[in-house]
Amino acid sequence: MIVDCHTHISFPDCQIRPDEHSAFAESVGACIVLAGPDNQNCQSNKLVSEYVARNPEKMFGFASVNPVIEDISVKHWSQVKSRMKLSGAVLYCSREGFHPAHSRAMQFYETAAELGLPVFFHNTPPFAANSVLDYARPYLLDEVARKFGSLKIIIGSMGRPFVNETVCMLAKHENVYGDLTIEAKKIWEIYNIVVCAHEAGVLGKLFFGSGQPIQKPQSCLESLLGFNKLLSDTNLPTVPRESIRGVVERNTLEILGIA
Repeated sequence: MIVDCHTHISFPDCQIRPDEHSAFAESVGACIVLAGPDNQNCQSNKLVSEYVARNPEKMFGFASVNPVIEDISVKHWSQVKSRMKLSGAVLYCSREGFHPAHSRAMQFYETAAELGLPVFFHNTPPFAANSVLDYARPYLLDEVARKFGSLKIIIGSMGRPFVNETVCMLAKHENVYGDLTIEAKKIWEIYNIVVCAHEAGVLGKLFFGSGQPIQKPQSCLESLLGFNKLLSDTNLPTVPRESIRGVVERNTLEILGIA
């Protein structure tokens, strides 16, 4: 089953109607729907919760959280998991201006680990003008991964533009994964990311993602599965097709303990 680990129905400057999201998701077996950052995330989380409840066998929501200013207690997040039926958390450290290893964030990871909630770090382009680029660096998650070995961590969009740091994190930590959300038209970027991951031996740590609504799942699938065709008239290194299919067909939900 193909799982799209990176989709939105609401994100700053990029909105999509729930029915449009469902239509584009026909090409995949399941979707993780990430709540977007908003005023203390209440409305965004409610919107995602109501949406995934319509199709609980296919849609799995992640609640947005700013741990510096919001409730990070086990009691609150138990309700997020049980009542709102949200399966994980997404953090926008760069956009919301907090260090990934802030003391309050570390307390939140303890809560997430206790409840078995995977954590998605969404710190990649497009960056808002007031985003803190320093807080987008994937290597800052090293402290988190070392302290919380049971916590499933997903680095969104391969941590672009800091892809090499992400590859290092995937190779170093068993509990860290990469979201291979690519922009279908950026052929050279796709090539470099996939080859870098392949040469480092971490393709087995990657999940397929589209970034919907910015990208559509079908176009991303076509770009990845046709990867070697892009190189047919060159002498550039290729990546075994079965390795790329392994990324596309990986059971992301099972690995993250969601299903």
